Amino acid sequence: MSFDTLAPHYRWMEFVLAGEKLQRCRTAFLDEIPPPRNILLLGEGHGRGLVECCRRFGSARITCIDSSAGMLDTARRQLKRHNLSSSRVALIQTDIVNWMPTASAYDLVITNFFLDCFTAAQLDDIILKVAGVATDDANWLVADFQAAPGTMRRIRSRMILWLMYSFFRLSAQLGAHKLTPPDAFLQRAGFTLRRRTQTEWGLLHSDWWQRKL
Repeated sequence: MSFDTLAPHYRWMEFVLAGEKLQRCRTAFLDEIPPPRNILLLGEGHGRGLVECCRRFGSARITCIDSSAGMLDTARRQLKRHNLSSSRVALIQTDIVNWMPTASAYDLVITNFFLDCFTAAQLDDIILKVAGVATDDANWLVADFQAAPGTMRRIRSRMILWLMYSFFRLSAQLGAHKLTPPDAFLQRAGFTLRRRTQTEWGLLHSDWWQRKL
């Protein structure tokens, strides 16, 4: 199996397991950030984040990168379903590890439930690579899982994370075996955490990182 195999089922799996909680994380800061001109969406998956970016930022160009052709097809269908034009959206199928960025300057980077797929070494390379094509005043939105603070919450979150990683290692050949927080890598790339919200007893978080060089 792979993310291509999961693509037709990902939306209902998300709804059954989490309802709208993940979507609220994806959209937590979209109404607060400065309107972007050039958006880079990494690992967009089934397209719900893409739809919201198209709705809110009508003049922005969007580059959407995902390694799964099935996920990109699902995202394309989401745009059509919501009557959103795809003329300013570039859907690119490639593995981010092997992605060769162009000279485009992105003023908004979005990684929703994506950075948790990689090892620490991969995260370091990926974040530095993306930072290299981000503008000096770029914003970076992150929505993801985390090991919750507090003893009981941490035990609960670690059990959930273990189940998730076990499932995706088997179903999608996920390379990472554990969650690596991206904070240190984002800081090294010149980004500062502006705001963070936590939900689901600390298991989920949404971040707004900002670059000020």
